[in-house]
Amino acid sequence: MELIRKRLLEYDMDPVLTDFLAVLLMILFIGVLCIAANFLTKKVVLRVITHFIIHNKFEWDDMLLERKVFHRLSHIVPAIIIYYFSSTFPDYQLFIEKAAMTYLIVVGIMVTNSFLTAFNDIYLTFEISKIKPIKGYIQVIQITIFILGGIVVIAHWLGESPFILLSGVGALSAVLLLVFKDSLLGLVAGIQLSANDMVRVGDWIEMPKYEADGDIIDISLNTVKVQNFDKTITTIPSYALISDSFKNWRGMQASGGRRIKRSLFIDTKSITFCTDEMIEKFKTIQFLSDYITAKEREITEYNAKNNIDRNNPVNGRALTNIGVFRAYITQYLQHHSGISKDMTLIVRQLAPTENGLPLEIYAFTNDIRWHVYESIQSDIFDHLFAVAAQFGLHIFQNPSGNDFRNMMEHLGGNVGRREIGN
Repeated sequence: MELIRKRLLEYDMDPVLTDFLAVLLMILFIGVLCIAANFLTKKVVLRVITHFIIHNKFEWDDMLLERKVFHRLSHIVPAIIIYYFSSTFPDYQLFIEKAAMTYLIVVGIMVTNSFLTAFNDIYLTFEISKIKPIKGYIQVIQITIFILGGIVVIAHWLGESPFILLSGVGALSAVLLLVFKDSLLGLVAGIQLSANDMVRVGDWIEMPKYEADGDIIDISLNTVKVQNFDKTITTIPSYALISDSFKNWRGMQASGGRRIKRSLFIDTKSITFCTDEMIEKFKTIQFLSDYITAKEREITEYNAKNNIDRNNPVNGRALTNIGVFRAYITQYLQHHSGISKDMTLIVRQLAPTENGLPLEIYAFTNDIRWHVYESIQSDIFDHLFAVAAQFGLHIFQNPSGNDFRNMMEHLGGNVGRREIGN
């Protein structure tokens, strides 16, 4: 700036005006230099870096580009230029240096923040990210960096050591614990969730307390986001997964089989011993022919061995239509292409209720996809509802309005016929 001042004085200008113009020209020079440096950095250097990143075979550096790590680094150049020329203005040198250094610290914080976010994006491309998410830890580091950066900026303007301010933070620990309560609880919960492998991104969980029933799409420091099956999003506090109960369906997904547990309610009045005609009819059913033959032989041998009088059907052993139907369902499921043969398969009777005798099917499909599972389950029960009548069994159903109407019409017809007869 002294050189500019001397040049202006050669034109016999007023010294006060000369000083003012010298400062103004120096500010313009520094401004033009900063703009040129910033332009050169963004239009040349960044374009070269972007071209190189886009056209190489690596994918991780694309994340750095998307998070604008290099773009924010470019802001350092003007601040360095301003800091370097601060000695040109002796009266304001200290203020300019502090302002430039503050700007450098802020830019450094923003670059670090973008880098950490990009690092998390890179980590998410690996399969292990679904098992061990690190987003919560990244957020803790980001919060720490922002706090430390703020302390360094304040200390720099006060001209004190940052460690003096850090020592004062201890006195504010109670306030900090209160302010960052959720973040601290989330951090502890995140560590426990990760260490115990309780949830992963992609897990299907149910948490009725929060009306959550769907897949986890994000695990962060404070929250876990669940996309419900109706496409709504439920946000659950991370620590709630530690303190409250929830159901994780990952075990079902990993097993490759999804459970069917549903009952047919049989009207107990339709349960009876099998007649000879019924037995001959059952022998024509593909899944029952071998079973009926084997059972007949077994029952005949038992009754003969024990000298049982079969003139009364109560004596000895005999086939029942409910027992044959249960055997048929078992054979039907064992031959069904949608049922897993390597997992539990049971057809059992439960305790009778006012709605009849529950005949429960407990089996697993060999496909866990929801629409496939529902299709298999529906096909099975469509068939069983249709064939129950072939065994002389009635599916229990409470009488409907139509049943009462038919009964009244029947009774009315009988009354009419009796009156005509009289």
